Amino acid sequence: MSEDMNSVYEIPVTVSAVLGKSTMQVSQLLKLGRGAVVELDRKIGDPVDIYINNKLIAKGEIVVVDDSNIGVTMLEIIKGDKNTV
Repeated sequence: MSEDMNSVYEIPVTVSAVLGKSTMQVSQLLKLGRGAVVELDRKIGDPVDIYINNKLIAKGEIVVVDDSNIGVTMLEIIKGDKNTV
């Protein structure tokens, strides 16, 4: 049984942290240039959404790692419907 679980631990997953979203027309998108600001639907201090394989699993906040990288710490685990895959 332990060997079976070890193979599960090796399965790669995609982790994404979404700061916010915005909707715009293609014409607006094409006008964006270096330094352009895209306003998102979140405020400073709002939690970010954490997805695993495109499924929302948690809420978190941005943290600084090693003074040069950013990361996300989980604040709340989102309980999902066990019937969904």
